[in-house]
Amino acid sequence: MIMRPGQTVLLPVSTPFVAFSLVLAFVLNVALSMALQGQTQGLPDFLVLTLAFWALTASHRVGLTVAFVFGVLMDVHASSLLGQHALAYVLLVFLAISLQRRLSFFTPNQQALQLMPVFFGTHALQWLVRALTDGTWGGWWVLLAPALETLLWPLWFWWLQWPQRRSASADHTRPL
Repeated sequence: MIMRPGQTVLLPVSTPFVAFSLVLAFVLNVALSMALQGQTQGLPDFLVLTLAFWALTASHRVGLTVAFVFGVLMDVHASSLLGQHALAYVLLVFLAISLQRRLSFFTPNQQALQLMPVFFGTHALQWLVRALTDGTWGGWWVLLAPALETLLWPLWFWWLQWPQRRSASADHTRPL
């Protein structure tokens, strides 16, 4: 693969860190939901960001099954229609895996712009399911969540890639 100037060779990602980051994102979503008594429609979904990142960078570890399991867990926590989050998360991971090769050539800021329609589509699917089943609409301010996810993407990308940036050995004479 041709690398951009300044791009570093990354260490392989560890499975425990992938699992830790997914569980941490789930706990963060649950904690925000509990703190705000379930009124989190305008806030970013950290599980969406984490699933999208791992689908882009380690699709052999995080795929549709992991997205479905975490979606069902979010449905159970939110007491929403069973499968609402699961369907949205599976669609998100499918689209992220489909865009994986193209997005690997972009910087995180450019990736955020490319992923914005995916984030909006994920939330739009949840809004559509909620509107069809409950007949409720959260108002226009719910469009803030995917916009915030787009803005958070470069920071989230940097944080999740941080353990892979460490050198395997402390040899300072090595060029990579």
